[in-house]
Amino acid sequence: MTAPTGLVIGRFDPPHLGHSFLIERAGERCERLVVFVNSSTARDAAPGHLRAAWLAELHPAVAVVEVVHDLPTDFGDEALWLRWIELFRAHWPLDTGPHVVCSSDPYVAELARRLGAEPVVVDADRVNVPISATMIRRDPAAHLAMLAPPVRAWVEENWVAGGRGRGADPTR
Repeated sequence: MTAPTGLVIGRFDPPHLGHSFLIERAGERCERLVVFVNSSTARDAAPGHLRAAWLAELHPAVAVVEVVHDLPTDFGDEALWLRWIELFRAHWPLDTGPHVVCSSDPYVAELARRLGAEPVVVDADRVNVPISATMIRRDPAAHLAMLAPPVRAWVEENWVAGGRGRGADPTR
């Protein structure tokens, strides 16, 4: 059974084939899917507007929204949770929902609960597409095959040819 609306949230920094797998599985669970791309100039390795544009190009049936903020992540901070939920509600582009929240990360249950949605865990152990954005940032040249062509071209130009190479996480 499909839900009317669904939400996927992440940094997608950079977007990789595992993210696409998540978005595709989430899209199967709902009629309309929204992807929030968290963006913070203090933390971004790849610019948020680019990450949102790449995901919109790769997943044209999905509404992609860049959510620019300066909020830290602390799942034990109730006041911070309230600010996150307020931020997400302010950027929600549909009249209702979300009805499901999809993620491979453990925070999905609490996030979905706070949004009044059903949590959907997708490939939590990353068995189907064994990659993470952290792995790519740490060693971009070793993981180019896990990137879609437009993302790969940018990573090659900015992180590999740009001298960041092995072991240089651009977010640090």
